[in-house]
Amino acid sequence: MALPGRLAVSHVVGVTARPQPAGVDISVCEIYRFKSAGFMGVEGRLLPDVEPVASDGGFWYLEPGAYKVRYCEVVEVPLDVVVLCFPRSSLLRMGVDLRCTVWDPGYKGRGEGLLVVHNPHGVRIEEKARVAQLVFIKLVERPDEGYSGVYQGEGLG
Repeated sequence: MALPGRLAVSHVVGVTARPQPAGVDISVCEIYRFKSAGFMGVEGRLLPDVEPVASDGGFWYLEPGAYKVRYCEVVEVPLDVVVLCFPRSSLLRMGVDLRCTVWDPGYKGRGEGLLVVHNPHGVRIEEKARVAQLVFIKLVERPDEGYSGVYQGEGLG
């Protein structure tokens, strides 16, 4: 069962969060360009180096390619909920995709996503533009414990 946005928005802290009928829209505050390769192993990972993409007059102009984005809002996922993140349809209609992951029960932080500009002409994005919709889904039962991985509390300090 998905929570309507008017209920789910209580788990999202930020002035730009906007409830929708089936979720909550969140916005982009930071965009980064990848500077090196990453590594994913059986026992560990190494995240690539990134550098901020500077905005110009409150807008980012992005050439085709892959970018890391950080959302503005702090999301606190209840222990009886899992959150799925989807791109807003306007992005897709511009030739831009936003890849997101599952946000586990108990996660708290300012999450990140992968913005992929497929449009050969690029895209212009305003700071704090709503780019994703979070869908909060009630679990049949609470897990034994909440999320405690390396991304817990990301973007909060």
